[in-house]
Amino acid sequence: MIHKEGKLFLIYTIILLLLIIILIFIFLPKKICIAISFLSLIIYSFLIFFFRNPKIKTNFSNEIKKRNFVVSPADGKILMIEKVFENEYLKKKCIKISIFISPFNVHVNRYPVSGQIIYSKYYPGKHLIAWLKKSSFKNEHTTVVIKTENKNKILLRQIAGFIARRIVCYAKEKFIVKKRDDLGFIKFGSRVDIFIPINSKILIKKGEKVIGGITDISILPK
Repeated sequence: MIHKEGKLFLIYTIILLLLIIILIFIFLPKKICIAISFLSLIIYSFLIFFFRNPKIKTNFSNEIKKRNFVVSPADGKILMIEKVFENEYLKKKCIKISIFISPFNVHVNRYPVSGQIIYSKYYPGKHLIAWLKKSSFKNEHTTVVIKTENKNKILLRQIAGFIARRIVCYAKEKFIVKKRDDLGFIKFGSRVDIFIPINSKILIKKGEKVIGGITDISILPK
């Protein structure tokens, strides 16, 4: 399944590639044309792979049992797990979990919990390498805060990386959202930081690979 953020892009790209291939077959030698056509096919196949949006199957009974579980908001690798003071909105000490999304990971970002959006803001910024600590606040990013039914507040930050040049975020204040639904999309390599209550139970470790909407990363206090 292709994510909606990629559908128009893929249509425009295939039209452009076909026009280029037609022109080169008119003006260039056959061997060069075949090589360029093969390269175009590889590039287009990667773009389809990049914009993939795997469906996530959920079990209703498990959802009830795991109501306080936080799922990973993104596919990728756990860069760090640390206690920090979150000073943008929560204004208190939290556990921050950082997930690095490589160009080969699924780039859909998902809501890690169900609840109400109480804060959503976009910040323009730099495009430093995503695994640097300072990229969390210096890079282009969005910040979203979700309040769960147990009044826990979860802050999520989408961070553009060195290659990424566009962040898409669907979160709007006062919206009610469901765990695993699409939060947004970051194009071509990036990072997601999630801030959870300090007394949450952590279920993952640094260096572990996680799958967005599937891997349980923590349990919230009741």
